[in-house]
Amino acid sequence: MTNTGTLTPSRKPRTFLPDSFVIENWVQLKPYFDELSGRKIGSTEDLRHWLSDLSELESVLQEDIGWRYIHMSCDTNNQQYLDSYNYYISEIEPHIAPYDNHLKIKLLENPFLNSLNDKRLSIYIRSIKKQVEIFREENIPLYTELQTKEQLYGIITGNMMVEVNGEELTLQQASNILKNPDRELRKEIFFKIQAVRGASREELDRLYTELVVLRHRVALNSGFENYRDYMFASLGRFDYTVEDCFAFHQSILEEIVPLSESIDFKRKKALGYDPLKPWDLEVETSGKPALKPFENTEALVRDTIACFAEIHPELGNCMRIMQNLKHLDLDSRKGKSPGGFNYPLPEIGVPFVFMNATNSHRDLVTMVHEGGHAVHSLLTRDLELNAYKSTPSEIAELASMSMELISMEHWQFFFKNEDDYRRAKIHQLEKVISTLPWIAVIDRFQHWVYTHPAHTVTERTENWLKICKPFLGNAVDFESDGNYLEYSWQKQLHLYQVPFYYIEYGMAQLGAIAVWSNYKQ
Repeated sequence: MTNTGTLTPSRKPRTFLPDSFVIENWVQLKPYFDELSGRKIGSTEDLRHWLSDLSELESVLQEDIGWRYIHMSCDTNNQQYLDSYNYYISEIEPHIAPYDNHLKIKLLENPFLNSLNDKRLSIYIRSIKKQVEIFREENIPLYTELQTKEQLYGIITGNMMVEVNGEELTLQQASNILKNPDRELRKEIFFKIQAVRGASREELDRLYTELVVLRHRVALNSGFENYRDYMFASLGRFDYTVEDCFAFHQSILEEIVPLSESIDFKRKKALGYDPLKPWDLEVETSGKPALKPFENTEALVRDTIACFAEIHPELGNCMRIMQNLKHLDLDSRKGKSPGGFNYPLPEIGVPFVFMNATNSHRDLVTMVHEGGHAVHSLLTRDLELNAYKSTPSEIAELASMSMELISMEHWQFFFKNEDDYRRAKIHQLEKVISTLPWIAVIDRFQHWVYTHPAHTVTERTENWLKICKPFLGNAVDFESDGNYLEYSWQKQLHLYQVPFYYIEYGMAQLGAIAVWSNYKQ
């Protein structure tokens, strides 16, 4: 295993850009792109040096936009952060795009490329060939518009609040109450959450329609019939097809949905409810209090470090590095974007983990999931080229979802009580099963949306229900108490901000089970 170095790593000295260089505008950056674009490459060694300089420039750019995105996500109400991010994507990135495409072509056409004799380049070369193939300059302003609109989702949802006993709670904090043994309270909170989501339904529908229209234009410009096919190319899905996705959906419907349904029927019997309602799905069937693996985020970090160190000391070290550099923002609060992510920062080589913790078991799982990504990022820190540090999304999620299961073997740091530990493992394994149908539904929905780009909102709602209902099973009554199911898809951030990035979780889950099995053996 690669050693990640000291507990407080610093950025490596630059050799192409000045160490003091800070990105403020395109005028500053242009000379470096011009130099790389015009440089003569007369030998294999020249090409290696050129690739090293290109890698450094890419790392600086990616880290800069990374921090702008992180700051904006941590506080969507901070206009300075929003302006900083929007300035980059509107005033800097559009200038970079044509240069970036030219530099890719320069590399692909270089006569010394094959003489590098580096197998690690093959995946990168395959990827940039596809990127060059689908690149169109007329899409550059569309990308800018898309990125600007995509961030509106975080602003809208980050400010969704629920009032409980005179106190404003984020949706994540309010959702914790759905674990309360008081069924009437759970029902009340459930509908308060749905009312808040419902109040933004039309706004989020309009936003999604605008995104679909823009994405379809991007696809047409690049010579594709629809955005689905464009994204398969853009995401580098060389190893599976649209038909494979549909087959996966069908397998989940046939094999997993009955298993998930049986878990719900078992819950229904244990609780003695008929019918079982969606606000009954998080409460403990034993009547015991909800699992609480940590008191605060400081304890969450401490125990995650200990848990990871039990797997391998270097994994615990990875988390200590992030703690020391304050590359963690874990608490849920008003104005913070929803969800969680691990953001690689390639120049310093230490990623940033973002999440919305509310002291729940699900937060523990999110932490070890993002921690799996973080370990992946840190262990690529010393690779020579930035191109070597990125992995296909399916493999990126394999690391994170494997860590969910492997770390489970050492959750004694979070659960001192043996019964709590056992319950936590059961919850985790049940969640593995129940999540797969949702993955299939979200992916299948996107296939429909982007192959029917002229659809109306009504048609979208009808087809969402048509797609999702078979995957719900028959144990839970989702339809007798309002129309919240109609807009339940809007809670999925990926639909707005990272389209088609979702089926990877299902594929990675299957791989993670195999990795976990190997670990136990």
